[in-house]
Amino acid sequence: VMNATFTKGGNLVIPAFSVGRTQEMLYFMRRIKTEDLLPEYRNFEVYIDSPLAVEATEIYDDKNLRRYFDADTLELINNGINPIKFDNLKLAVTSDESRVINGDPTPKITLSASGMCEAGRIRHHLKHNLWREECTVLFVGYQAEGTLGRKIIEGANKVNLFGEEVQINANIEKMQGISGHADKNMLLSWLASIPQKPKVVFVNHGHDTVCDEFAKSIENEL
Repeated sequence: VMNATFTKGGNLVIPAFSVGRTQEMLYFMRRIKTEDLLPEYRNFEVYIDSPLAVEATEIYDDKNLRRYFDADTLELINNGINPIKFDNLKLAVTSDESRVINGDPTPKITLSASGMCEAGRIRHHLKHNLWREECTVLFVGYQAEGTLGRKIIEGANKVNLFGEEVQINANIEKMQGISGHADKNMLLSWLASIPQKPKVVFVNHGHDTVCDEFAKSIENEL
């Protein structure tokens, strides 16, 4: 996706949740750079445009948190490699810094919140990039029904942003399997490990049909 977008001279816009998902994507991008997986565009720029995402990213540099890192992460750090930072990673905190991103014609990656495009700075980046055929919007998280993100991935031809109708000409992509949530088996394993079994379990996060099926699984297996 990055290669195709940069080849066309476009921007890659990624709506991403500020805590967790943004840092996960930075990890992938750092690997792309350090493993030279995109030799045609080694110096690609990445902007984090979300004050909360910037703060969350800085937390990972706190040396007091290293006891929480796994062996692979510690090995990277001990070898002088920051797992989620790299050359040409730029942080936009102020509104002025955010506006500069869309004023720069250089093809780039912008990670911005909110993850479902309902609020925040991502809406400005969509307004500036959705109408451009050379650009790509890459979704890396679940888009709930009724959200702007859901409308886009379901093939809307145009959307309303800041009172303006914006035509969708950009390439729309979705990365499956990028989730911060446990799956069915992990949740059942977690429930089974509770020493004192709960009398009631509320299943309240997900599609209605999925919630119903998972509730049946809890009853049947536990």
